Amino acid sequence: MKTITVDPITRLEGHGKINIFLDDDGNVQKAIFQVPELRGFEAFAIGRPAEDMPQITSRICGVCPTAHHMAATKALDDLFKVTPPPAAKAIRELVNCAFMTEDHALHFYFLGGPDFVLGPSAPPEQRNILGVVGVVGKEIAGQVIDIRRRLRDLMALCAGKPIHPVFGLPGGVAKAIPESERTQIQQLGRDTVKFAQFSLDLFRKIVLGNKDLLELVTGDIYYNETNYMGLVDADNRLNLYDGDVRVVDPAGKERLKFKPQDYAKHIAEHVEEWTYVKFPYLRDVGWRGFVDGPDSGLYRVAPLARLNVADGMATPLAQAEYERLYETFGGKPVHHTLANHWARLIELLYAAERITELADLPELTSPDIRNLDFGIPSEGVGIVEAPRGTLIHHYKSDERGVLTGCNLIVATVGNSAAICMSIDRAAKKLIKNGNVNEGLLNMVEMAFRAYDPCLSCATHALPGEMPLAVEIIDSKGVIVQRLERR
Repeated sequence: MKTITVDPITRLEGHGKINIFLDDDGNVQKAIFQVPELRGFEAFAIGRPAEDMPQITSRICGVCPTAHHMAATKALDDLFKVTPPPAAKAIRELVNCAFMTEDHALHFYFLGGPDFVLGPSAPPEQRNILGVVGVVGKEIAGQVIDIRRRLRDLMALCAGKPIHPVFGLPGGVAKAIPESERTQIQQLGRDTVKFAQFSLDLFRKIVLGNKDLLELVTGDIYYNETNYMGLVDADNRLNLYDGDVRVVDPAGKERLKFKPQDYAKHIAEHVEEWTYVKFPYLRDVGWRGFVDGPDSGLYRVAPLARLNVADGMATPLAQAEYERLYETFGGKPVHHTLANHWARLIELLYAAERITELADLPELTSPDIRNLDFGIPSEGVGIVEAPRGTLIHHYKSDERGVLTGCNLIVATVGNSAAICMSIDRAAKKLIKNGNVNEGLLNMVEMAFRAYDPCLSCATHALPGEMPLAVEIIDSKGVIVQRLERR
């Protein structure tokens, strides 16, 4: 048996590799997506004051610290049984929307975009942001850099720092927004809406207007029928900051809807020996392996999943784009993995519209930003939508607020099983009779890149040990000795 290894895989956060196993005819028997790094943040948390968690968990990586800070802060609200005032909720959602827009722009232009702008088979030395700039021009690249800089300036204004924010506190936030800043925030919101519309127009021109790329997005290479999960508001519309968790089945029918505090009743986690990433699944179905279809207990999160679980968008421009996506695919849900790129831009537009709405709220600049009416701490759950999907923080503490338990189901973990299936399907569809080249291997990588995974966030384990295994294999592929440390 011949093995093709792609290590390291590129244009993602963290480190992973792909192993593709070929049979004697050169066809793919199976392909696996392996994450060989370990972080262990859940173990770090035990014994620490709960108030430290927004700072500890924001250090999991430098790409999505805001999402972890937000989920941790909401978990502290629940732990201390305190409800933040309206101004604090508005400021938190404003920061979350600013983070979502600049992160989605990062993925579209820097990570996923080169595969479409340059083409999947373009020389690897050109498939990067510099190659994109060469095609779209310096003026557009300047717009991307400028809008992301201004969004980060807004996060610094509201959250203290653009990376590793310091504003979230149980019951509120640390700093009010002065009325003098409102005009600037309103202008940024309007400019971000224009940027999102421009990005969608660019996607339609480059991807949907290209027959070959459109076939990739709507074809069967990148296709799995799974359940989907995401937050929704009281009207079942998409919400990135708050709401209930909704799950729809592969036919698009509502399967579950529950409060964040009940997540453990519905979600369980499976462990495999060959990777440090866990594999969540729906508890009522059970673990049935890496299989999709109507009997699967696996689910997906992230932009396309959020659109699949929602009955619509809460802002008008994003709603029009939402309808256009489903018209293109002929209905809901959409199971085509590469459609995540399109859904990501629709969310970018939604978040930009929410910035404009929040900027107009009278309570945004209220000095009443914290409620100190705390209860005795015991247990708390916080859920937000991170750019990569539903992010769950769950803490348990003693009566002093010192943590005795911690569980994190990070957004990428929600997609971990689906990423494995997507890699396996793409490899089997693309590699035939031993014919493989760098371009085809990049197309296999596109199967994971659509999820925008953050492997640095995803790898954690209790009790924090590193189970190391060393295998000695002879020339016939037989394992002659195995050494383990657990």
